[in-house]
Amino acid sequence: MRWIRYDDAGRARFGILEGETVLAVDGAPWEAWKKTGRTVPYGDVKLLPPVEPRTFYAVGLNYAKHIREAAERRGEVANLPDKPDVGYRANNALIAHGDDIVWPEGAQKVHYEGELVAVIGKKTRHISREDALSAVLGWTIGNDMSERLWQKADRTFWRAKNADTFKPMGPWIDTDADPEQMETVVRVNGKQTIRFRTADMLFGVAEFISTMSQHLTLYPGDVLWMGTDGTSPDLSIGDEIEVELTGLGTLRNRIVAGGAA
Repeated sequence: MRWIRYDDAGRARFGILEGETVLAVDGAPWEAWKKTGRTVPYGDVKLLPPVEPRTFYAVGLNYAKHIREAAERRGEVANLPDKPDVGYRANNALIAHGDDIVWPEGAQKVHYEGELVAVIGKKTRHISREDALSAVLGWTIGNDMSERLWQKADRTFWRAKNADTFKPMGPWIDTDADPEQMETVVRVNGKQTIRFRTADMLFGVAEFISTMSQHLTLYPGDVLWMGTDGTSPDLSIGDEIEVELTGLGTLRNRIVAGGAA
């Protein structure tokens, strides 16, 4: 099943996507819900991020090639993590499939990071690794945009990772997709720039959820972005970035000029 979240006369509403038709729903996919009987063509809806998370979790370093290439650029020896390590991102940065990424004033070196996103479907605490995937409602796609010079300059990633519009997510939540069978493919202006097996993580989704749940409570609608592999080229205003997870879908956004608010 594919769930979308869309603008319904100024109100956020969930719907079920069947082919090119959206079945409007009252309620959220992780709670009691019912079909309203109304339908709308998919091409006519204004998509919203597929969920507005209570907490936005993100894995920073979870693919060996990504870590090694970053260390090589710095002239350092790669230090692979020996345990799951999770960080946080900000909801203000979230935008939907098709929305514009706004180039921030003063930004110089902007990169993409195509990521698998796990959407939590039930309240979860102290869950085993073996049962951890039962906490997942479904899967969506994220593009973790970053300004690398800010990332180096600041003690935290507050602007490098969380500038407005820097977290495209969508287009939908797929409850039946299988990350083990996926490849992550990123294209810039239609040209493939990277391709890797999505499941080639240092630590998988189940291990992260189990580890996190020993110390905090995961809630329905929380999201966990699972990191990326490889290296992005330097991006420019006007570039269109497509992040495809095979069997799941494609997230597409264009970079536009920004400036002072």
